[in-house]
Amino acid sequence: MKQKETCCIKVNLPGGVVSAGDLYELLLIAENAGAVNIRIGNRQQLFFCIEADRLEDMEMDMLRAEISYEVDEDEFPNIISSYVTDAIFNTESWIKEGVYKDIFDLFNFRPQLKINLVDKHQTFVPFFSGNFNFITSDVNNYWFLYIRFPKTTDIYCWPSLIYSEDIPVWSNIAEKVIMSHKDLFYDKQKIDHQKFYDLVIAESDLISQPITEPLKLPDFQLPYYEGLNRYVNNKYWLGVYRRNELFPLEFMKDICTLCLKNRIGQLYTTPWKSLLIKGISEADRKEWGIVLNKYRVNIRHASNELNWQLENLNSESLELKQQLVREFEEYDLRTFRLCFAIKMQPKTGLPGSIIIKKREADVFDVLHTSDFNPNSKEYITYREKVPAQVLGHCLIELCNYFYSLLIDDSILLPAQTDGTADSKTEKEPHYIYQCKNCFSIYDKVYGDVVNGIAPGTDFELLPDYCCPVCDSSKECFIHVDNSAPVAK
Repeated sequence: MKQKETCCIKVNLPGGVVSAGDLYELLLIAENAGAVNIRIGNRQQLFFCIEADRLEDMEMDMLRAEISYEVDEDEFPNIISSYVTDAIFNTESWIKEGVYKDIFDLFNFRPQLKINLVDKHQTFVPFFSGNFNFITSDVNNYWFLYIRFPKTTDIYCWPSLIYSEDIPVWSNIAEKVIMSHKDLFYDKQKIDHQKFYDLVIAESDLISQPITEPLKLPDFQLPYYEGLNRYVNNKYWLGVYRRNELFPLEFMKDICTLCLKNRIGQLYTTPWKSLLIKGISEADRKEWGIVLNKYRVNIRHASNELNWQLENLNSESLELKQQLVREFEEYDLRTFRLCFAIKMQPKTGLPGSIIIKKREADVFDVLHTSDFNPNSKEYITYREKVPAQVLGHCLIELCNYFYSLLIDDSILLPAQTDGTADSKTEKEPHYIYQCKNCFSIYDKVYGDVVNGIAPGTDFELLPDYCCPVCDSSKECFIHVDNSAPVAK
C-alpha cells in the first residue's frame, strides 16, 4: 500500500511565548487537519505534521485565525528570547516582560535571518546561535550586538550599544544589506566588517551608546528545566520535556484549558524543545498533577538527557542521542556544565560545548569548544572518523578529560594548528594506538578512564592492556601517527 505524502507545518512563536487561548486555537486547527502530536523546535517554534490531502482545509483554518505558518520550509526563522527565564532562572536584570513584548510588537517584518534577544545574566538560552545576537548590557534598555554572518562562524561585535526600540529597525536594515550583498556577507570565509558597518550606518540614524565595558558572560550552567518547582511569591513553574519530542495534542489542550481556568495567560517554549508554564499557585498543584498522571508524563529525567541540542525533525539525531544517553546512564556519567550538539547537516549553528558532527554514514568527528563553553565559537577537534559504535566511549573519555581540567588545568590537549605556523618548524608526530577490531583509540595524553589508566601513560608501558570497548588484547592495537587521518 502506497504511503500517503505528509507535510510539515511550522508556526513561529516570537520570543517563545504564546497565550493559552491562541495556542488552544492552533491545537484545534492541527487536530482538525489530522495531526496527533505537536513538536517544539530549537528556536522555540512549533511543528506538526499532516497528510498532504488535508493541507487545503488547514490553510483555510489558518487564514481565518490569522496565523502565519510555513509548509515544509524555514525561510523565516523564529525570533528567540530569554523571556522564558524571567523570574525563574534569573532575577537581577533590568529586562522584564514589558521590554520583551514592546520589542516583539515593533517587528513589522518577518526576518529571514536568525535573531536572538538574550539576557546576559542567564545561561539557559544560547547567546550566539542567531545571526543578530542582541545581549543585554549594564545600561538600561541598551544591548550589545554580535553579528554571526550567515553560514559562517565569523562573529563581529557591533562597535556601539543598540537601544531596545531600535532593535527591529536595525535588524531590518542589516538584513537587507546582507541579503542584497550575498557576495560579500553570506557564506564567505572572510568578511569585511568595516564594509558591513559602513553600509548599515549609511541607511540608519539610530540612537546608540558607546561601549565602555566589554561584555562579560557567566560560566555556562544549564539549569534543571523540568518538574514542578517553587520560585517567587509561593508560585510554581512547571517544565515538561518529552524524550521522543512529541507532545500529544490532547495533553496540550488540557494544559491550555487548565491555564485558562487558573488565569495563567502565557505558555513558553524553550530552545531545549521543552514547554514551561509559570504562575501555578499552591492551591492548583493537585490539578496539574492530575493532568500529568492522566497522560503518564514523566517530569524527572536525568540531567545527562536534558543537555542536548538536536536539529529539528531529525530522527537520525534523536536515535543517536538516545543511544548515547543509554551509554551515559550505564556508565553513570557526570555531565554537569556540559552540553552536547549533534550535527547531521553542515552549518546548522547548533550550540554545544561538545559537538558530534556527522562525517559520513555512521562515522563522526568529535569537537569541543576551547573552554567547553557552548557560547564559544572556537572549536578544537578531539577525535576524527569515530565509528558510531565507539562514539559513546569517546564522549565518556572527553567528559572525564573536562573534569580532570577542573581539578588540574595544567593538563593540556594535543597542540592544535590552524595552518599558519612557521613552515620552517617541523611538526613532531603525535602517536596513538588504534584497535584493529573496533577502531577504539588509546592516546597517552588522555589515558584510559575505563581501565583506570592515568593521562600521560605510555602505551608501551602497559603490561596487560585490553580494549575497553571490545576486549581485544594489546597485540590488536596498531601504531599510527595522529597527524595523519585515522583509519576507518
